[in-house]
Amino acid sequence: MNIEQTLAAAVKKGISTLYGVEVEDAQIQLSKTKKEFEGHLTLVVFPFLKISKKNPEATANEIGEYLKANESAISGFNVIKGFLNLTIAPAVWIEILNRVNNTNEFGICQADDNSPLVMIEYSSPNTNKPLHLGHVRNNLLGFSISEILKANGNKVVKTNIVNDRGIHICKSMLAWKKWGEGCTPESTGKKGDHLIGDFYVLFDKHYKAELAELQSKGMSKEEAEAASTLMAEAREMLRLWEAGDLETYSMWEMMNHWVYEGFDETYKMMGVDFDKIYYESQTYLEGKEKVVEGLEKGLLYKKEDGSVWADLTPEGLDHKLLLRGDGTSVYMTQDIGTAKLRYQDYPIDKMVYVVGNEQNYHFQVLAILLDRLGFKWGKDLVHFSYGMVELPEGKMKSREGTVVDADDLMAEMIATAKETSEELGKLDGCTPEEAYEIARTVGLGALKYFILKVDPRKNMTFNPTESIDFNGNTGPFIQYTHARIRSVLRKAAESGIVLPTELPGNLDLSEKEESLIQNIANFPNVVKEAGDNFSPAVIANYVYDLVKEYNQFYHDFSILKEENEGLRAFRLVLSENTAQVVKSGMRLLGINVPDRM
Repeated sequence: MNIEQTLAAAVKKGISTLYGVEVEDAQIQLSKTKKEFEGHLTLVVFPFLKISKKNPEATANEIGEYLKANESAISGFNVIKGFLNLTIAPAVWIEILNRVNNTNEFGICQADDNSPLVMIEYSSPNTNKPLHLGHVRNNLLGFSISEILKANGNKVVKTNIVNDRGIHICKSMLAWKKWGEGCTPESTGKKGDHLIGDFYVLFDKHYKAELAELQSKGMSKEEAEAASTLMAEAREMLRLWEAGDLETYSMWEMMNHWVYEGFDETYKMMGVDFDKIYYESQTYLEGKEKVVEGLEKGLLYKKEDGSVWADLTPEGLDHKLLLRGDGTSVYMTQDIGTAKLRYQDYPIDKMVYVVGNEQNYHFQVLAILLDRLGFKWGKDLVHFSYGMVELPEGKMKSREGTVVDADDLMAEMIATAKETSEELGKLDGCTPEEAYEIARTVGLGALKYFILKVDPRKNMTFNPTESIDFNGNTGPFIQYTHARIRSVLRKAAESGIVLPTELPGNLDLSEKEESLIQNIANFPNVVKEAGDNFSPAVIANYVYDLVKEYNQFYHDFSILKEENEGLRAFRLVLSENTAQVVKSGMRLLGINVPDRM
C-alpha cells in the first residue's frame, strides 16, 4: 500500500468516525501539495461539506486533527480554505525509500497468464519509398506505448502491416524495369528502400513530363492523364501481378526483398521491433472473403454495378464502399482481412492502431464493421490518433523538398550530438569507438525524447538543434544527469562505501530530500496514467521533473563529502534509486541512458 492509499483509508475512517457516514473512494481526492504551500499531500474537503454541515475551514481542521491523532504517518497539517495540506513524518519517507530500494523494477508490473492481450499496430510503411519523418513519430509512439502497456501488466504483441501491393508499388517496379539497367543495392551502394524510392520519384518525373507533352498538344489535364501510356503500363503491371504472372511476381519479390532489408536497418538504428509482420499482399484476399461472407449474411449490400457496400446510417455515418464493381479491394477491405488473420493468430482482448489523425474517420468505420462482422474486440478498438510532425524549413535534407528521410534524420542527429559533445568536452579521453557510441546514444535519445515529450495528439515541429541541448527539457539533459549519478556511485564504490539495504528511520531529512523521495515514489502512478492515456509524454515529462529536482538536490547538498555517515548513506541510496527510476522511465520511451558521458 502506498502513502496515498494509506492516507485515503485513514480519511475514510476519519469521516466515518467524525460524521457517522461512509464515503466512496472516488470522493477522496488527494494530490501533491503545491510548492508554494507547506505539506506533502493535499486533501480536497469540499465533497464532505454536506456531511459535516460546517464550512470548509472548520471541516478541514476537524479532519486534520483526527488524522494527526490517529494516523502515525501524519506529523502535521495546515488549512488553506477548503484544502487540507498534510505533512508526512520523516520516518515514513525513509520507510518508503527502503521499500523502493528493495523492490525489483520498482513501478513496473509483470504480466501473468490472466493478463489481457493487447495488440499494437504501428509503422505501416509502403514498399515504394524509405521511412520518413512521419514514420519516425509513428514508430517511436508505437514502440513506447507497447512498452508502457507491458509495464502496466499487459501481454503485448507488436505488429506491423506492410503495404506491399498496389499501383504505387508497380510505379517503382516499372521505372526500374524501364530505366534501371539491372541495378541492385549492391551495384549502386544504396540501401534497398532508398533505391526503390528513387525509382518511384523517377516514375513521377517521367509521368509529369509525359503529361506536360500531351497538354502542350492541346489536351486537358484529365485527357492527358487518361491518355498516359506510362500510367497504362503501370496498371497493366498491376493486372499481371494480380493474375500471378511469373516474371512480374518475381520482380516484385526481388524488389520488395531489397526494401525489407533497408527497413530492417532503419528499424534497428531506431531501436524498434515487431513480434509479427503482416503484408497487404497476404491479407487483402482474406478481407474480400470476409466481405463476401458479410454480404451472404445480409450484413452488407450489393449495388447494380457489383460493388459491395456497408450501410452505416444507423450509426450516424454514410455508406462505405468495401469492394469495387470489378472485385478489387479498398484499404478498408485489407484492414478487415488483416483483423481476421490477427484474430486467428492471437486471442486479442484489445487492438490499438497507431495511425495519424487524418485517418480518424477510417477507424471509426472500421470499428463498426469489425463489430458487425463478429470480432469481439472490434467495437472497443483504439485508434491512437496522433498529430503530424514537421521540421523547421531548411534544417534537414529532404528527398522531394517536403519528405524528410528517417535515415538522413538519424545520421544528422548523431553527427550533431558528436559535434555538440566535442564542443562541451564530454568526449575527452574517449576512443573513437566510445565517442561514436556516446554520440549515437545521445543523438537518438535527443530525437526520441523531443518527439515523445509532446502530447501525441498535438501537431509538433521537431527542431534538431534544440533537441541536442544539454540543458532544459531534453534527452541529453536527462542522460547527462543519469551519467552524473552513476559517476557519484562509482566513486563511492571505489572508496569502499557499501550501500545499505535498510536505512534507519531516525534521520533528519530536508524538505528537498523528502520531496525527491515523494517524486520517486510517484513513479508507479505515472506509469499507470501513461498507460490509461496511451501517452509517453506523461513519462517523459515526469522523468524531466525528477531529474530537475535531483540536480537541485545535488547542487544544494554534499553527498560523498557528507561527514554524517547515516546521511551520506541515505543520499547515496536516494541517488541510486533516482537513477534506477530515470533508467526505467527512459526505457519505456525506448531511450538508453549511458553510465558515462
